[in-house]
Amino acid sequence: MSRSVFDGDSEGVEVTGPNDAQQIVFVHGTIFNRTMWAPQREELAEEFRVITFDMPGHGTRSAEAFKLDPAIETLRDVLDNRADGNAHVVGHSLGGYVAMEYARRYPETVDGLVLADSSANPVGFLGKLTYAIGKAAVLASRSERIERATSWINEKYVRSRDLRPEIQKEIIEAGFTLRPFGEAGIEIAGEDFRSAFAAFPGPALVVNGQFDLIMRLAEKDHANAGAADVTVIDGAGHVSNLDRPESYTAAVARFVDSARTVGAGD
Repeated sequence: MSRSVFDGDSEGVEVTGPNDAQQIVFVHGTIFNRTMWAPQREELAEEFRVITFDMPGHGTRSAEAFKLDPAIETLRDVLDNRADGNAHVVGHSLGGYVAMEYARRYPETVDGLVLADSSANPVGFLGKLTYAIGKAAVLASRSERIERATSWINEKYVRSRDLRPEIQKEIIEAGFTLRPFGEAGIEIAGEDFRSAFAAFPGPALVVNGQFDLIMRLAEKDHANAGAADVTVIDGAGHVSNLDRPESYTAAVARFVDSARTVGAGD
């Protein structure tokens, strides 16, 4: 297994696993950053080439504002320069919305699409609510006290998960930021991601935590739009990959293996 962290033009991109293996690009959710995928990276990189990166506004790029189009183009750059142009794409929450729009624009580069905890479509009333929450979060993030509270709450959450100490440490030391959560809400509000998902012609999987109720309410409609299978992670909430990392990782591996088999048969 090879592991390397690229700096310079590709700062915040990490590539782990055999050079000749099937490639999976993971797109993180907001408040977190690429380190939220550490449990999946550690388990999958024996068999797959795992690529994680920081979106604008997060992790190594926390000084930037989050904008949807730059995030999509960052994902495109990662696939072009670190995945030889094609990969399976796995997105969580905000990362799922970025992945959906990316797959609509560049479907030929996506071997398969996994959308985790991103089934709700932020249009209509939900779009207005998403925008309002985003604006409130941006304002709240101007308070250092609130940002510190955000870090404290998320650090406590990570420490309560069934994760190895070194993985907890990696995620916690990378930090948590409220501001891009608000910026992301403003950016995605009113965008019809379900139509973007429906336009993707390749294999797809919808994953939701059992107790992620907002996403679960939209689960069937979302999966039907993308002709996707559904996997529910028992005992998990919104951050399903950290709540039940083994079940989540197994679901991703099964999907990639299945999509790879179908592709080989074609």
